[in-house]
Amino acid sequence: MRSGFFWLVTALVVFAIFSASRLVTNDYFFFAGYLVLQFVVLATAWNILGGYTGYVNFGTAGFFALGAYSSVVLHKLFGPPIPVLIVVGGVVSGIVGFGMGYLTLRLRGVFFAIATLALAIVLETLITNWDYVGGSRGVYIIRPAQAPLIGSYIQYLFLLMLTLAGIAVATARTIEHSTLGYGLAAIRDDEQAAETAGVPTLRLKLVSTTLSGAFMGMAGAPLPYYVTYLDPASGFNLAYAVNSIAMPLIGGTTGWLGPVIGAVLLGTIQQVATVTISSALNLLIVGVLLVAFVVIAPNGIIGLIETRGRRRAG
Repeated sequence: MRSGFFWLVTALVVFAIFSASRLVTNDYFFFAGYLVLQFVVLATAWNILGGYTGYVNFGTAGFFALGAYSSVVLHKLFGPPIPVLIVVGGVVSGIVGFGMGYLTLRLRGVFFAIATLALAIVLETLITNWDYVGGSRGVYIIRPAQAPLIGSYIQYLFLLMLTLAGIAVATARTIEHSTLGYGLAAIRDDEQAAETAGVPTLRLKLVSTTLSGAFMGMAGAPLPYYVTYLDPASGFNLAYAVNSIAMPLIGGTTGWLGPVIGAVLLGTIQQVATVTISSALNLLIVGVLLVAFVVIAPNGIIGLIETRGRRRAG
């Protein structure tokens, strides 16, 4: 019941934001809002594996770019609508996530993290040498000026990412309060003890890598239509990996709300800095905030609030 209620609340929130967005006429709001929502999806996807399961993934950019380049391939073949591209990007990245998990989940700690980073590097090398998707030169995507019923195509992309963010957050919350979530938490806390207790650790970790990779791919699928030009340097940008790790850590990794808070907070600060100062400061801002929160609030904003609440109650 509670899970169904949360999905209903999520749908109402998405609808409310959708309705409010219809009153906005400045397209930059939708450009910036799209990026913030994109990071909500990426941070939530990363947290399914990194926060719930305790396996740090440095390969976010690989899964994200895989979804983007899946869209490029389909666009060149027959140009399906973007919702179809999002689904296909999720399927492709989910399959790669499953394969990565099957090959690497017997590794732990820093060895698993290095393996995910290596996967991203391998994928970037393959894309760079694949002429069909532009190779190192990149590829241009001409997006329509208008979208059916919506009007501005940028608004259409914003609303698609808003819907995807709602689905990702609701899925993460459902996982957290399910048997799967309890099993993943047991793996995170003590994997050997979980195995001894009969938890099917490998199976649950494979589910986690598949879901995490799928949502990262879905977040990347609309990217070619958002930027209109895609090359390996932008698709595999380090900022995606750094932000997807920093945002959950700043917000809190043990629940679904932490990545959302971290993504909205950090994403908004970065957009303000881009407009008022320079986009070159974005990674510096991430680094400074991450160090500050590691020192002041190692469990993130949610952990800090919970700790203060317990102190007041005591």
